[in-house]
Amino acid sequence: MRYFGRVITLKAESKLWLKVKKNTPNIIWTRVESWASFGFPDLVGYTVKRGFFTVELKVTKSNKVSFSPHQIAFHVKHPTNTFILVQPHASRTPILYPGSAIQELAACGLPLEACSLPLEAWDQLESLLLAA
Repeated sequence: MRYFGRVITLKAESKLWLKVKKNTPNIIWTRVESWASFGFPDLVGYTVKRGFFTVELKVTKSNKVSFSPHQIAFHVKHPTNTFILVQPHASRTPILYPGSAIQELAACGLPLEACSLPLEAWDQLESLLLAA
């Protein structure tokens, strides 16, 4: 990516954010900066039919998915209308989990198939978020 003639290297979660934004044109997104509130998810989405929901973005290099205690506490307190989108490093396809799965995901890591909403293609992300 170029910005005023300089090459900028994006972090893995920033790249995932750009993919989410590109592949979900019918969702209005607000990206929340991490310093704003400890534990608050990375994205707030909105649609007229669904209302507001949040998405925590995670990119992993192994089967372990790391969460801060603040992130776990947020999802425990807010188990509905919250999601965790995990991009396994070895895969091009992310996995969408309900926020209520955060404790199991933090303890067991990937693959956590029992409650995941697998994405077979990026174009399904929007419909999964809207239907969940």
